[in-house]
Parts: sequence; C-alpha cells; structure tokens
Amino acid sequence: MTYIIENANVLKNGIQTVSSFLIENGRISSVRDAFPMYRYMRMDASSYIMTPSHVRYIKDFPIHQTVKEGKAFYIEEMILKGCMTFLTTVAINYEHQLHDELMKMRTNLLNCPVDYIIGVQIPVRLLKQSFILQSKHEKIPAIFVEIKDVEELEAVPWGWVREALFPYNSPLIPIFTAEDPKERMLQSKKWVQLMEAHRLPSVKEELEDGLPLTYSTQAKIGIFPFKSHLHHGFELSYNFYLKSREITKIEELELYRYHSERLIISVHKGRVIRAGDDLSFKPGSGEYVMIKTPSYYQLAD
Repeated sequence: MTYIIENANVLKNGIQTVSSFLIENGRISSVRDAFPMYRYMRMDASSYIMTPSHVRYIKDFPIHQTVKEGKAFYIEEMILKGCMTFLTTVAINYEHQLHDELMKMRTNLLNCPVDYIIGVQIPVRLLKQSFILQSKHEKIPAIFVEIKDVEELEAVPWGWVREALFPYNSPLIPIFTAEDPKERMLQSKKWVQLMEAHRLPSVKEELEDGLPLTYSTQAKIGIFPFKSHLHHGFELSYNFYLKSREITKIEELELYRYHSERLIISVHKGRVIRAGDDLSFKPGSGEYVMIKTPSYYQLAD
C-alpha cells in the first residue's frame, strides 16, 4: 500500500521541522516538504508531534514466569511508552559463559513483540584479546564494563584492547559501581581520559536504565540510522504525540518522561501497534537486531 503522511511536525534534537513522507510497503520511500502532484491517499499529521519510535535501555531484563506477566511488562514498559526497540545485556563473569547466556536471553525474548539488541556486561578483568575476539564472533555491538576503582582501569593494556576491537569496534560503555560520589567522579574522569588517549570506541557516561538512548549513543552502537530515524530508505517506525501550546519547544527525552499521556499512536515497521486505547499485541513478532557495523556513523555527543 502506498500513501502519504503530510504536514508532520517531526521532532529531533529539540527542533521541529514540517515534513511529508511517501510510504510504500511499510517503508519510507521519500521525504519532502510536500507531494502536491501525487494522488495517493493522504494522512494529515498537522495535529501531532511526530518522533521516531524510542530505543530504550533496560539494564536487567526480567525473566517472566508466566505469559500474562510477560504481556503486561511489554505493554506497560514498551508499547505504551512508544518503545519499539530496546537494548539489554547479559552479565557474565567468565568467557565461557558468553554464548550460553546469549542463547538464554534470546530464548527469554521469544515472545517479545518489539525488536531487541543484546550487549554484554563484564568486569574489567575480561577486557582481554580472547574475550573481545569471542564477542566479535557473536556480533556483540556494545560491551558494558563494570568499574570498581581507578587502579583496575590503569592496569588494562588498552593498546591491545583497541587492536582486538578493530574492525568491528563495539563501543565500551562504563558502569561505575562505587557508591561514593567523589569516587564515581574520579572513575568517570579516568575513563574519559583513557578512552580519548587510546582513541577507543566508547560512550563517555553511564547509560540511564529505563530511558531512551541518545542518537549519539545509538550511532556508536550501530542502531542509528537503521532504527529511530525517519528518513528515506528506512523502516517506518514512529510515534504521534498530541500537540499543545506547552510542548511547542521540547526535547524528545522530556516528551518521553513527562508527556506520555499525549502519546496516542505508535507504528512499528509500518504496522499500527497502538491507536488510542487499542493495542495490537503479537507475541514473537519482535526481531533480534543484528548489528553489522558498530561505530560506523558518528554523531556529536
């Protein structure tokens, strides 16, 4: 089916632009200011703020004991929040656990109705060539590193780490475990210094559990522009929020956190998932997103 979404108030990085989209077979065929000469069916989006569907980070993905429990989680934590893709991790302490834990997570997500990406969470001591080669073989697009103190960071052979990461270049993402704010600040400062000094693919700060990923972080992991991007040639996944005077100038994160009641339509790969109070829940329709090239696209932090 071919149709046009016109007069859409597209929000990205706090800036709204008015665009029209030519949609063919569930994908964005073209993006222009308008399509005045086309005779396809039109949908007027002028009453809404349009955003790409959110890509959310979930640190510890729960194991659902019942189908009912899983359905409630996906509806409350994903669909009703406009999240059609999420990033989660498997936590391992030893190299040999990686493959089995990945398979366990993918089994846990068999009934998932939205798309998902799986990273790995490790202690600093696993940052060595053998583990990195294994993670590259498994196509792990993000390596979360648990950091207890500055000394263990200084002991890592970062030059070897950089060589081992190339050319797949999964970004390293910090998890600071210290409770003392001063110690966490020291760890954060040292992390940034080391990442910059060794020119490592990395994220400077911790990711906030439960919140959407920034476009910069998505690009480093390899999610952007294939997800969360309204541009020609890519999938049609978006949210419609009702417009109002108080949200004419707003960032996507603010819209997500404080105006969820205005989210009324969510579309995932051309299929309407939510329209008002009506939800389309299809267990198992979510797909594992295989990241081919992390860190390929670069966006400013």
